[in-house]
Amino acid sequence: MTRIIQSLAEISAPYEALFVDLWGCVHNGFAPFPTAVQALKDYRAKGGIVVLVTNSPRHRGAVEKQLAKIGVDPDAWDGIATSGDSARAAMFEGVVGEKVFFIGDPKETSFFDPIKIVENPAQIQRVPLTEAEGIVCTGPFDPTADPRELEPQLIYAKNKGMKLLCANPDIVVDRGEVREWCAGAVAQLYTEMGGESLYFGKPHPPIYDLARRRLAQLAKVPDDGILCIGDGIGTDILGAMGEDLDCLFITGGLAADETRTTGGQPDPEALERFLAKAQSAPMFSIGMLR
Repeated sequence: MTRIIQSLAEISAPYEALFVDLWGCVHNGFAPFPTAVQALKDYRAKGGIVVLVTNSPRHRGAVEKQLAKIGVDPDAWDGIATSGDSARAAMFEGVVGEKVFFIGDPKETSFFDPIKIVENPAQIQRVPLTEAEGIVCTGPFDPTADPRELEPQLIYAKNKGMKLLCANPDIVVDRGEVREWCAGAVAQLYTEMGGESLYFGKPHPPIYDLARRRLAQLAKVPDDGILCIGDGIGTDILGAMGEDLDCLFITGGLAADETRTTGGQPDPEALERFLAKAQSAPMFSIGMLR
């Protein structure tokens, strides 16, 4: 049974580092959650290390700029590991070929920025689908539209045997009060159609390998000294459990309705039903990070 806590400080003392999800935990896409930012600042003030681990398809430099733009205090974190960085490394290693068809926001092309961590990187070219060797997906063209609108392109790609590189395994995200589809929804659809999707963010191992490398640049911390924090039961919590890392489930994010998180905390019975259905067992739970 998960333990519902009142604050991060209640359980943080044994942990030397935190792997913290961003969207739904630290901000809502438009503005930071003040109590979450303060909790992380307080944790760092006591000597703890905070690595932000996000399924953003952007590289860490772009995420850092986004955080500054929406007003997240840089004193709340030490390092950043993104799904985008893991996926970009794989792309430049040529896992889906050199000629790729891009599915995503036309403005979100920083994914294709040059990379330094791959020796002899592939010469990636964005081309029409009919000329492509594989697909790179950072999200739907329109995040508010049904991903099934992409079925014609995905059917063509599947019949050609293309692999789809998914830069963000999240299915949905809440931007303020609006729920939007993510690249994970497109990859899930492609897999259901019989295509092959490659994942690099939570809950899959590559992003945790990257997060540990980011942490190792700051301090040597054993796995039992790391606490993962997130609101995605199928990404943040599933990934942490798969890595055998302790985790804190933020119930007031994506699962706010299912866990009846009102007035700051989840309903215990609703939370237990939700976790049982998800076959998940986070060590701790809290309504919002504070």
